[in-house]
Amino acid sequence: MVKIAPSILAADFMHLEEEIKSVEEAGADYIHVDVMDGKFVPNQTPGLEMLKRSKASSHLTIDTHLMVENPSEWVEDFSLSDILTFHLEAVSKEEIVSLIQKIHEKGIKVGIAIKPKTPIKELVPYLSMIDMVLVMTVEPGFGGQKLITSCLRKVKAMRKINKEIDIEVDGGIYPSNIEKVKNAGANVIVAGTAIFQESNRKLAIEALR
Repeated sequence: MVKIAPSILAADFMHLEEEIKSVEEAGADYIHVDVMDGKFVPNQTPGLEMLKRSKASSHLTIDTHLMVENPSEWVEDFSLSDILTFHLEAVSKEEIVSLIQKIHEKGIKVGIAIKPKTPIKELVPYLSMIDMVLVMTVEPGFGGQKLITSCLRKVKAMRKINKEIDIEVDGGIYPSNIEKVKNAGANVIVAGTAIFQESNRKLAIEALR
Protein backbone atom coordinates (compact mmCIF):
# COMPACT_ATOMS: atom_id res chain seq x y z
CA MET A 1 0.00 0.00 0.00
CA VAL A 2 1.23 3.50 -0.80
CA LYS A 3 2.07 6.00 1.90
CA ILE A 4 0.44 9.41 1.73
CA ALA A 5 2.50 12.44 2.74
CA PRO A 6 0.49 15.68 2.91
CA SER A 7 2.68 18.67 2.11
CA ILE A 8 2.06 21.38 4.65
CA LEU A 9 3.24 23.93 2.09
CA ALA A 10 -0.42 23.93 1.02
CA ALA A 11 -1.80 24.13 4.56
CA ASP A 12 -3.11 27.19 6.39
CA PHE A 13 -0.01 28.41 8.27
CA MET A 14 -2.14 30.46 10.62
CA HIS A 15 -3.70 27.23 11.88
CA LEU A 16 -0.88 24.81 11.12
CA GLU A 17 -1.25 22.64 14.21
CA GLU A 18 -4.95 22.09 13.49
CA GLU A 19 -4.18 21.38 9.83
CA ILE A 20 -1.58 18.78 10.77
CA LYS A 21 -3.87 17.10 13.27
CA SER A 22 -6.64 16.99 10.69
CA VAL A 23 -4.56 15.00 8.20
CA GLU A 24 -3.18 12.73 10.90
CA GLU A 25 -6.71 11.89 12.01
CA ALA A 26 -7.68 11.46 8.34
CA GLY A 27 -5.14 8.66 7.87
CA ALA A 28 -1.98 10.31 6.53
CA ASP A 29 1.26 8.36 6.90
CA TYR A 30 3.83 11.16 6.80
CA ILE A 31 3.94 14.93 7.21
CA HIS A 32 5.95 16.43 4.36
CA VAL A 33 7.88 19.61 5.21
CA ASP A 34 9.24 21.64 2.29
CA VAL A 35 12.29 23.73 3.15
CA MET A 36 13.28 26.44 0.66
CA ASP A 37 16.16 28.88 1.02
CA GLY A 38 15.35 31.37 -1.75
CA LYS A 39 18.65 30.42 -3.47
CA PHE A 40 18.44 26.82 -4.67
CA VAL A 41 14.80 27.60 -5.48
CA PRO A 42 13.23 31.06 -5.89
CA ASN A 43 10.87 30.82 -2.93
CA GLN A 44 11.62 30.73 0.78
CA THR A 45 9.81 28.99 3.62
CA PRO A 46 10.12 29.16 7.43
CA GLY A 47 11.36 25.58 7.33
CA LEU A 48 12.68 25.19 10.86
CA GLU A 49 9.51 26.62 12.36
CA MET A 50 7.43 24.31 10.17
CA LEU A 51 9.47 21.32 11.30
CA LYS A 52 9.21 22.16 14.99
CA ARG A 53 5.47 22.79 14.78
CA SER A 54 4.98 19.56 12.83
CA LYS A 55 6.96 17.52 15.35
CA ALA A 56 5.06 19.06 18.26
CA SER A 57 1.66 18.51 16.63
CA SER A 58 1.95 14.99 15.25
CA HIS A 59 3.16 11.47 15.94
CA LEU A 60 3.57 10.80 12.23
CA THR A 61 6.85 10.39 10.37
CA ILE A 62 8.25 13.81 9.53
CA ASP A 63 9.53 13.78 5.97
CA THR A 64 11.67 16.89 5.36
CA HIS A 65 12.63 17.95 1.83
CA LEU A 66 15.60 20.32 1.72
CA MET A 67 15.49 22.53 -1.36
CA VAL A 68 18.58 24.43 -0.30
CA GLU A 69 22.16 25.16 -1.25
CA ASN A 70 24.83 23.52 0.91
CA PRO A 71 22.46 21.02 2.58
CA SER A 72 25.23 19.72 4.84
CA GLU A 73 25.02 22.99 6.76
CA TRP A 74 21.30 22.35 7.44
CA VAL A 75 21.52 18.83 8.88
CA GLU A 76 22.03 19.83 12.52
CA ASP A 77 19.09 22.26 12.55
CA PHE A 78 16.79 19.73 10.90
CA SER A 79 17.79 16.71 12.96
CA LEU A 80 14.26 16.46 14.38
CA SER A 81 13.26 15.00 11.02
CA ASP A 82 12.62 11.27 10.63
CA ILE A 83 13.56 11.39 6.94
CA LEU A 84 15.83 14.09 5.54
CA THR A 85 16.03 14.48 1.77
CA PHE A 86 18.54 16.65 -0.04
CA HIS A 87 18.86 17.47 -3.73
CA LEU A 88 21.52 15.72 -5.75
CA GLU A 89 21.94 18.92 -7.75
CA ALA A 90 22.84 20.89 -4.60
CA VAL A 91 25.88 18.79 -3.67
CA SER A 92 29.18 18.12 -5.40
CA LYS A 93 29.91 14.47 -6.20
CA GLU A 94 32.77 14.56 -3.69
CA GLU A 95 30.40 15.51 -0.86
CA ILE A 96 27.48 13.15 -1.45
CA VAL A 97 28.72 10.10 0.47
CA SER A 98 29.87 12.14 3.47
CA LEU A 99 26.51 13.94 3.58
CA ILE A 100 24.63 10.63 3.53
CA GLN A 101 26.82 9.42 6.40
CA LYS A 102 26.33 12.65 8.34
CA ILE A 103 22.55 12.31 8.19
CA HIS A 104 22.60 8.61 9.09
CA GLU A 105 24.83 9.34 12.08
CA LYS A 106 21.97 11.45 13.45
CA GLY A 107 19.70 8.39 13.31
CA ILE A 108 17.75 9.88 10.41
CA LYS A 109 16.75 8.13 7.20
CA VAL A 110 18.23 9.63 4.05
CA GLY A 111 16.52 10.55 0.81
CA ILE A 112 17.98 12.02 -2.36
CA ALA A 113 15.80 14.15 -4.63
CA ILE A 114 16.22 14.86 -8.32
CA LYS A 115 14.72 17.60 -10.45
CA PRO A 116 12.69 16.75 -13.58
CA LYS A 117 15.67 17.17 -15.92
CA THR A 118 18.16 15.15 -13.87
CA PRO A 119 18.68 11.60 -15.20
CA ILE A 120 18.31 8.73 -12.76
CA LYS A 121 21.70 7.29 -13.72
CA GLU A 122 23.24 9.99 -11.52
CA LEU A 123 21.48 8.47 -8.50
CA VAL A 124 22.37 4.84 -9.10
CA PRO A 125 25.78 4.84 -7.34
CA TYR A 126 24.12 5.87 -4.07
CA LEU A 127 21.05 3.64 -3.97
CA SER A 128 22.59 1.11 -1.59
CA MET A 129 23.38 3.90 0.88
CA ILE A 130 20.01 5.65 1.08
CA ASP A 131 16.47 4.91 2.19
CA MET A 132 14.41 6.84 -0.34
CA VAL A 133 14.51 8.45 -3.77
CA LEU A 134 12.37 11.53 -4.40
CA VAL A 135 11.48 12.06 -8.05
CA MET A 136 10.22 15.58 -8.55
CA THR A 137 7.41 15.70 -11.10
CA VAL A 138 7.38 19.51 -11.12
CA GLU A 139 10.17 22.05 -10.87
CA PRO A 140 10.88 22.46 -7.14
CA GLY A 141 9.99 25.69 -5.42
CA PHE A 142 6.31 26.25 -6.14
CA GLY A 143 3.09 24.49 -5.14
CA GLY A 144 0.09 23.89 -7.39
CA GLN A 145 2.00 23.01 -10.57
CA LYS A 146 0.90 20.49 -13.19
CA LEU A 147 2.52 17.05 -13.10
CA ILE A 148 5.18 16.51 -15.77
CA THR A 149 4.13 13.06 -16.95
CA SER A 150 7.45 12.33 -18.68
CA CYS A 151 9.03 12.15 -15.19
CA LEU A 152 7.08 8.95 -14.55
CA ARG A 153 9.44 7.17 -16.95
CA LYS A 154 12.17 7.82 -14.41
CA VAL A 155 10.04 6.30 -11.67
CA LYS A 156 9.50 3.17 -13.79
CA ALA A 157 13.19 2.90 -14.54
CA MET A 158 14.14 3.37 -10.90
CA ARG A 159 11.70 0.69 -9.79
CA LYS A 160 13.24 -1.74 -12.27
CA ILE A 161 16.70 -1.00 -10.88
CA ASN A 162 15.66 -1.33 -7.23
CA LYS A 163 12.54 -3.22 -6.15
CA GLU A 164 12.82 -2.40 -2.44
CA ILE A 165 13.73 1.27 -2.06
CA ASP A 166 11.02 3.81 -1.27
CA ILE A 167 10.27 5.95 -4.30
CA GLU A 168 8.56 9.21 -3.41
CA VAL A 169 6.90 11.41 -6.03
CA ASP A 170 6.14 15.08 -5.46
CA GLY A 171 4.35 17.54 -7.70
CA GLY A 172 0.93 17.93 -9.25
CA ILE A 173 -0.59 14.72 -7.92
CA TYR A 174 -4.38 14.41 -7.71
CA PRO A 175 -6.91 11.56 -7.72
CA SER A 176 -7.23 12.09 -11.49
CA ASN A 177 -3.63 11.09 -12.20
CA ILE A 178 -2.45 9.11 -9.19
CA GLU A 179 -3.03 5.71 -10.82
CA LYS A 180 -0.36 6.57 -13.38
CA VAL A 181 1.98 7.51 -10.57
CA LYS A 182 1.37 4.31 -8.60
CA ASN A 183 1.56 2.14 -11.71
CA ALA A 184 4.96 3.64 -12.46
CA GLY A 185 6.20 2.23 -9.15
CA ALA A 186 6.00 5.08 -6.65
CA ASN A 187 5.01 4.08 -3.12
CA VAL A 188 5.24 7.41 -1.26
CA ILE A 189 2.95 10.14 -2.56
CA VAL A 190 3.36 13.79 -1.66
CA ALA A 191 0.20 15.85 -2.14
CA GLY A 192 -0.52 19.36 -0.98
CA THR A 193 -3.35 21.08 -2.79
CA ALA A 194 -5.17 17.78 -3.44
CA ILE A 195 -5.54 17.30 0.31
CA PHE A 196 -5.57 20.71 1.94
CA GLN A 197 -8.00 22.28 -0.55
CA GLU A 198 -10.61 19.71 0.52
CA SER A 199 -12.73 20.22 3.62
CA ASN A 200 -13.02 16.45 4.12
CA ARG A 201 -9.38 15.41 4.47
CA LYS A 202 -10.25 11.76 5.09
CA LEU A 203 -12.03 11.46 1.74
CA ALA A 204 -9.19 13.31 0.03
CA ILE A 205 -6.59 10.89 1.38
CA GLU A 206 -8.76 7.86 0.62
CA ALA A 207 -9.18 9.10 -2.94
CA LEU A 208 -5.42 9.22 -3.34
CA ARG A 209 -4.80 5.90 -1.64
